[in-house]
Amino acid sequence: MVQKTDWIWLNGKFVKWEDANIHVLSHALHYGTSVFEGIRCYETPKGPMVLRLKDHIQRLYNSAKIYRMELPWTIDEYCELCLEVIRRNKMKACYIRPVVYRGYGEVGVNPFGCPVESAIAVWDWGAYLGPEALAKGVDVCVSSWNRMAPNTLPTMAKCAANYMNSQLIKMEAILAGYAEGIALDVNGHVSEGSGENLFLVRNNIVFTPSIANAILPGITRDGVLTLLEKEFKMEVRHQAIMREMLYIADELFFTGTAAEVTPIASVDKIQIGAGKRGPVTEKLQTRYLQIVTGKAPDIYGWLTPVEK
Repeated sequence: MVQKTDWIWLNGKFVKWEDANIHVLSHALHYGTSVFEGIRCYETPKGPMVLRLKDHIQRLYNSAKIYRMELPWTIDEYCELCLEVIRRNKMKACYIRPVVYRGYGEVGVNPFGCPVESAIAVWDWGAYLGPEALAKGVDVCVSSWNRMAPNTLPTMAKCAANYMNSQLIKMEAILAGYAEGIALDVNGHVSEGSGENLFLVRNNIVFTPSIANAILPGITRDGVLTLLEKEFKMEVRHQAIMREMLYIADELFFTGTAAEVTPIASVDKIQIGAGKRGPVTEKLQTRYLQIVTGKAPDIYGWLTPVEK
């Protein structure tokens, strides 16, 4: 269950958590017309820090632009609103959920008669795939549900409608006894998890699906690529990945704001590597968490302080 906090920012003002309501006929409820972000704030020795705040809000605005939703705030102003929500709730660490949506106006497919509204909430959220997942890895399956085909729904937009597809992947995996599912794209190539990007290590080369494989351009994915290429000096290939490559990988891992860097222990009951976190994943996970928690210098400028 979501652990409630005190305040939510809603359409330009702060309201109590229990008063942050929208009309039952809001367009977003009926047609999925909302875009959102998931952002983490970490507790560090220098106080709470938000990871890649401006990058996340830029992606939020990109998603809104694709769906022709205009916002009256600049990106910098919206970033400051996110920080103020954290301050109002006195959070040392939290998950941040900004959402932009079409509200109550007309009840038809045409969204233009409905106002563009926005909210920002924060709450405490631990390890997304479970507290032991970061060390032991998770068991996953290849889903029977594919990601969206090109020119159907834009996968570069983090839109609520896309996550109906994610829910089908996730529910199927859970009911089959797995922690997560991996989706293929319309051509049968590996795409991503229900809410995570995917990396594969084989013969000391790192493979990851390209943007053309119907993936969301992940912010954590971008950070991991930076570490792999600049610090670990590993070869990274952005390419189509065949399903069978998953089974013969030395290591597999998910990345995402919620998942962070989570190793994959098995796919379709086929053990990956030693069936636990591999050396590249462990090294990457350690380095990533050191930076985001302030235990190592923020040499990439990823962290934004909450306190002024």
